[in-house]
Order: sequence, then C-alpha cells, then structure tokens
Amino acid sequence: MPDGRSIYLLAEGRLVNLASAEGHPSEVMDMSFANQFQGMILLAKEGKELAVDVHEVPEELDLQIASVKLGTLGLSIDKLTEEQEAYLNSWSEGT
Repeated sequence: MPDGRSIYLLAEGRLVNLASAEGHPSEVMDMSFANQFQGMILLAKEGKELAVDVHEVPEELDLQIASVKLGTLGLSIDKLTEEQEAYLNSWSEGT
C-alpha cells in the first residue's frame, strides 16, 4: 500500500471471511470440524495404507456426519432427483 502497510491475501481470498469478516455460522463450522475430526480418525486407522496424496473424505462418512447433524435438528437427508444429481456433479472445482 502507498503508506508502506501490506495486505496478505490467503487462498486467493477464499478464506478471507474466516479471518477478517463475520466468518461462517457455528452450524457450518461444526460440520467442518466433524469432517476434519472423522478424517483424522480414518487417517489414524488406515493412514499407513494410503498413498501420500490429498484424499477426499469418503462420501459415506460425509453422509453419516450430515445425517447425525440433521438428526439433532429433527431433519433427514432428502433423496436427490436426477436433475439435482446432474447439477451437483457438474461442478469440478471451486466453492
């Protein structure tokens, strides 16, 4: 900046809301932390068998976590329509 101060932008700005704005509501963050925690448990159990790489949380584990969260709210997961599945699968990257 002209006055000598610097701005450090992380992850192309995708996480700026967590560091310098209102962030995500707790309902979103608890799901994120649950996924991270369950991922660490999976890594502790099966990590020696995994290749050194970035791995996605297995879908069945992600759905289990979502089901538990929704259950605490008295809700359940809907079955997606074919059109919804096609839309969901059309995204290859980004948030």
